[in-house]
Amino acid sequence: MSCRAFVGLDVSQTDAHVCFLLADGSEPGPRWTVANTQPGAEALCQTLAHLAHQYAITELRIGMEATGLLWWHLAQLLRASPLLAPFAPQVYALNPQLVASFRENFGSMPKTDHLDAFLIAERVRFGRKLPAPYQLDARYAALQRLTRFRLHLVQNLAREKNYCLSFLFLSFSGFGQPSPFGDPFGATSTAILDEFTTEELAQQPLVDLTAFVEAKGRGRFADPQAVATTLQQAARDSYRLDKVLQAPLRLVLATTLASIRALQAQLKTLDSTIARELAGLPQTLDSVPGLGPVWTAGLVAELGDIRRFDDEAAIAQYAGLTWQTYQSAGYQAEDTVLTKRGNPYLRYYLIEAANSVRLHCPEYGQYYAA
Repeated sequence: MSCRAFVGLDVSQTDAHVCFLLADGSEPGPRWTVANTQPGAEALCQTLAHLAHQYAITELRIGMEATGLLWWHLAQLLRASPLLAPFAPQVYALNPQLVASFRENFGSMPKTDHLDAFLIAERVRFGRKLPAPYQLDARYAALQRLTRFRLHLVQNLAREKNYCLSFLFLSFSGFGQPSPFGDPFGATSTAILDEFTTEELAQQPLVDLTAFVEAKGRGRFADPQAVATTLQQAARDSYRLDKVLQAPLRLVLATTLASIRALQAQLKTLDSTIARELAGLPQTLDSVPGLGPVWTAGLVAELGDIRRFDDEAAIAQYAGLTWQTYQSAGYQAEDTVLTKRGNPYLRYYLIEAANSVRLHCPEYGQYYAA
């Protein structure tokens, strides 16, 4: 007959506060603290193994909040520790929101590190709707680090572009009304913003501006003179800035454009690395039209071994791509919100991949439009 014990760990960068619960919820000893280091984690394993032997424990269930990556090393060591192997340890990386909502059942409980450790242990003991036990598949670990970092870069790039556009409106309000460029951050567009102030652009001879556009566009514009004319008209229609603001805004704009170019270069390098890493993994996803190496890698890295999931609904649940149900008496809500409680990285790559397939696969595009 199995006898379980439950361990809650409140992990910070420097230490981890520990609570040990028996199956009936009792604590056989005081809570304690270990350093969040290799020696500290090894000492924790020794203590847990001693307690498990003392109380005839056959199964250990260990929980910790998945806060950043502070929990990662500790989870890895606990899961793989030879000292704990006889007790079939299962480690749960809990969404902090899961613990926060569970706290509400205890009224006005103070918030301390030791009480947080107790709440985590008690939540694991409660058991319902826990995530799958944490496990690292070494085949996909490196790729996952790369694809998650790519999302971080993409978010930074989007944030920097939005910031840049707000200052671009201050210094050149007519640039996008209408813009002669499909991409305001393209090579020709950024070259013009780097080279000219709004006033200089308004006064530039049309012949010279046309030649500049043609040179920077490398002959890709069908009518460079029309582009130059539109630019010049936009400059003339723009609000005039006080001279005291011109130099600071120009510096801000130049710096943000440089940051954008740096992030774009980093993304290009990272995409090449992701493609090389993906090439070493067996998969067939990239045979789907529209799924290039980046979207494929993101899906493969987050899903891992697809046999972990019973069906498509399990994947949707894991990604947080499910909708809440609201029903009361005879009322059933038709419009409900997306749960978004799951793996945000998988959710991002699923949505982006689906959109790419919609654009490149006629059958899927027709289904999406129907």
